[in-house]
Amino acid sequence: MFQNPEQFAAATKALFQFQLETFNTLTEKAVHGLEQVVELNIHTAKTGVEDSLAASKAVSQASDPKAALDVVAARLQPGMAATNAYNRQLTEIITEIHNEFTRAAEAHVAEAKNNLSALIEDVTKNVKPGSENAVEIVKSAIENAFKGYEQVTSATRNAVAAVDQQIAKVSAQAEEATKK
Repeated sequence: MFQNPEQFAAATKALFQFQLETFNTLTEKAVHGLEQVVELNIHTAKTGVEDSLAASKAVSQASDPKAALDVVAARLQPGMAATNAYNRQLTEIITEIHNEFTRAAEAHVAEAKNNLSALIEDVTKNVKPGSENAVEIVKSAIENAFKGYEQVTSATRNAVAAVDQQIAKVSAQAEEATKK
């Protein structure tokens, strides 16, 4: 296998550093996305409070109940439009996070697969006779791990697509409600 312990330690260290780099990259992308969602929510809440105060003032200054109802009715459509805009922006942020996360994960996995393949090649070229079965078991285990990762990635994509569909459905329903 490895000619000396230092060679094994160096390979192990390189793999560990790569995993740490992958984790840091994905964490950074997740935090950035969370910041965007928080910023959107703060902006939406601030706008909502301002609109509510303006509507309350307009209703309180109405000359009669019919005028107050007209003010409330006039505020419904812009409120629904704001809800639709929020849903679109949230969908864009979620989609962007998902796409960046997927790209980063796929790039890191491809690089990890190449590094592991090189490591396995290095290990297997110095195998003692009779150890071929053990090497095949290790290779098979690594290949199965990558296949498992690909299945998890596919399931994650499907889950994000389902969330996107639900957001689109709610947005469409809200738009229909504003037309009525």
